[in-house]
Amino acid sequence: MAQLPILVAPDPRLAKKSLPVAAVDAEIRQLMDDMLETMYIAPGIGLAAPQVGVLKRVIVLDLAGEDEAPAPLRMANPEIVWVSDDDAEYNEGCLSVPEHYADVVRPAACRVKYLDENNVQRELDAEGLLATCIQHEIDHLEGVLFIDHLTSLKRNIILRKLLKAKKTGAGGVPA
Repeated sequence: MAQLPILVAPDPRLAKKSLPVAAVDAEIRQLMDDMLETMYIAPGIGLAAPQVGVLKRVIVLDLAGEDEAPAPLRMANPEIVWVSDDDAEYNEGCLSVPEHYADVVRPAACRVKYLDENNVQRELDAEGLLATCIQHEIDHLEGVLFIDHLTSLKRNIILRKLLKAKKTGAGGVPA
């Protein structure tokens, strides 16, 4: 496994749509494993392939707490096939938008269809934080960041701060 570099907004690669994976083969499984390692080190609870510069429809998640055994989810070509009528608001953050958080409203529950690490078609019903995380990561595959759900004023303030941090090399963002 290898730690991968995480792209930081406003990197234009984060705004591109990802391409479907033909099948989950050894190369995609290696990508999933590398993404999980990168996510754990960061630390985070979800990571999409575009965040590491790979425009493929692959996401990984693990919502296990620090005192719990890891419970990673690996998904290729995830597709939301149902969402609840009820919404939930979560204070979201993102490894590609470091040190910035904002409340985002999304459906409270969803059903996602995907290929697992063994190339087996699966469906998963999710609610609460898991549903939010899945929707957040799938947004990345469409070139959408959580800050794109905010008002243009809030989004532009965050983007200006990220650009300033990048220029100064502050805030853990490489110069």
